Amino acid sequence: MLFLAFVAIGSFSILLVLARVLLALFGPALPYRTHSFEPGDLSSDHYARFLGAIANADVRPNTEFLVLKDGEEIYSEELAAIHSAQSSIHLESYEFLEGDVTRRFLAAMIERARAGVQVRLLVDTLGSFSTHDRYFRDLRAAGGHMLWYHPLRWDTWPKMNNRTHRKMLLVDGKIGFVGGADWADEWVTPTKKSPPWRDTMFRVEGDAVADLQAVFAENWLESSGTILTQEYCFSGSRQPGGATALVVDSTPHKGQTRARILFQLLLDSARESIDITTPYFLPDKAARRAMIRAVRRRGVRVRVLAAGQRIDHPFVRRLSHALEGSLLKNGVEIYDFDAAMIHAKIMVIDRRWSAIGSTNFDHRSFGLNDEVNIAALDETLARRLLQDFEADLQHSRRLSYEHWKKRELASRIRAWFLGLFEREE
Repeated sequence: MLFLAFVAIGSFSILLVLARVLLALFGPALPYRTHSFEPGDLSSDHYARFLGAIANADVRPNTEFLVLKDGEEIYSEELAAIHSAQSSIHLESYEFLEGDVTRRFLAAMIERARAGVQVRLLVDTLGSFSTHDRYFRDLRAAGGHMLWYHPLRWDTWPKMNNRTHRKMLLVDGKIGFVGGADWADEWVTPTKKSPPWRDTMFRVEGDAVADLQAVFAENWLESSGTILTQEYCFSGSRQPGGATALVVDSTPHKGQTRARILFQLLLDSARESIDITTPYFLPDKAARRAMIRAVRRRGVRVRVLAAGQRIDHPFVRRLSHALEGSLLKNGVEIYDFDAAMIHAKIMVIDRRWSAIGSTNFDHRSFGLNDEVNIAALDETLARRLLQDFEADLQHSRRLSYEHWKKRELASRIRAWFLGLFEREE
């Protein structure tokens, strides 16, 4: 009897953990309705100001973007910026894992800290759980500052599910990097399961950099109790022309985030095309309905490129496949990228607007994590991202509704089970 009691308790505990995981991936979501929404000209200043007002983001008209593709190019550009730093280096990351990549970055930051540059490093505790605190001993000894975001203590447990998923590097308040890549060897070193990960980061200069700095300052204050007041951190660098950009600071608030609002408005604004790249495609009901409306009512071509057989979390891909039936049935094109683990987070609307940053297309990113995204109106940037999208499609497999209908019984059970967790508030 005692054995049976232990088995029952163990089984119940496993179910609780599974329920917590599923709620983190899906969870209760708002319906995000946009009744009688007419966006007008997406290239107009009026539309940019509208997006900025709704997302509580300033419109920054003079911002330059450089697209960085894959780990070696990303890290080389970031390290060059760090080596050139004269006043400050600020890095916030979900994963900063022990290995060759982070040793290179730490060596560069230590050298700059010894030269008098203010180095501040903020790393998520759970995302980098395998990284030891002593790993940063030399950085601290050189005068640099390193803090853990929401460390695991008795007084922080209510915030345990709120993580910083941001991937951002800021140098001298003038250069910023945002996008999908953290700092770990997977982005440059092949593993048994995958070649180096496929990802995209963006070097940013101009008016938007000061807003990125403000995003970093938010979590630095929460973690250190210190307000960043050094003027040079927010100096920016004037760039005549360039893109119109909005930095969207996404922090969970009453079941919603600014990123989720931004993505919904962009989906409902599309009149020609929606092209999404995301590693984990777990759209809630509101997002799925928006995509279906775009195809059926407005004739929009909707394409989604997600991680395929090389995904680092196979369970998530199985859940994703279970949800895709209604999308495939209604004409949404979904592709599995099979050449490597794809980790970029990009959405391009009507070949005009690009949403770039750290947000995955799932409930955890939209409703639980701290994220950072930039919405940019720039046809040149959109054109470059679509070139990369088309190139990635050449290494992808398109899914079909006919194949989805023939899926195994286990997949049908998963789809039904997920519906229990996906209620809308």
